[in-house]
Amino acid sequence: MLEGMYTAAAGMVAQQDRLDAVSNDLANANTTGYKEVRMGFRDLLYQAGGQDAAAGVQLGVGAAATAMGRNTSEGAIAETQQPLDVAIEGPGFISVKDTNGKPALTRDGALRLDDKGQLTTDQGLELNPPITVPAGTQPSDVSIGSDGTVSVAGKSIGQIKLLDVQATSGLAGGPNNIFYATAASGPARAAAKSTKLQSGALEQSNVDLGQAMVSMIAAQRSYELASKAITVQDEMMQTANQVKK
Repeated sequence: MLEGMYTAAAGMVAQQDRLDAVSNDLANANTTGYKEVRMGFRDLLYQAGGQDAAAGVQLGVGAAATAMGRNTSEGAIAETQQPLDVAIEGPGFISVKDTNGKPALTRDGALRLDDKGQLTTDQGLELNPPITVPAGTQPSDVSIGSDGTVSVAGKSIGQIKLLDVQATSGLAGGPNNIFYATAASGPARAAAKSTKLQSGALEQSNVDLGQAMVSMIAAQRSYELASKAITVQDEMMQTANQVKK
């Protein structure tokens, strides 16, 4: 009977992990360039069981949730008419540095000028390589070309670097809506030439609210069923103890 309780408890943990992932997606439904988390389930260890273990009968001990990367499909493009906003059309990411100076990637093209005249993300992360505008430059004076070239008064001052990886599902998510290249994703490399920037627009989150709500309800119901299974197992153990006495 203990095996049944362990299996049900593992199911509760798995559904809680699934619920956490869906909740995070819903919380970021309006986050620029956000990519929803893809969750899956894997079997936990199996053990020999049954009256004749030699027959190869295997008893499962539950399931566990596992992250399967991100859904990297493009979100809808919304025009903002803001000169520093850029939406990425095609596969790729904007090259930035995190708060510790480590190279990172983002699809969030809501750019701003900080007090030093550097072009940064809305969270204050600087571009990699950095781009600094001349003193006194206003956002309306800046234009960004489809290839990422940044110009002020018709003069080029730098280029937004667009990168990509071989397997986007292997990217590791980080704070401030960024990603890190990993061994699973492969190293960052130049994005395809077909990838362009659309100025005055932003890519919206690719979270499907309807599907996310369905997943949340399913996770809640599955959690309740696993919890009920533990209660039933407990009642069976109490009954067995009373019979024994």
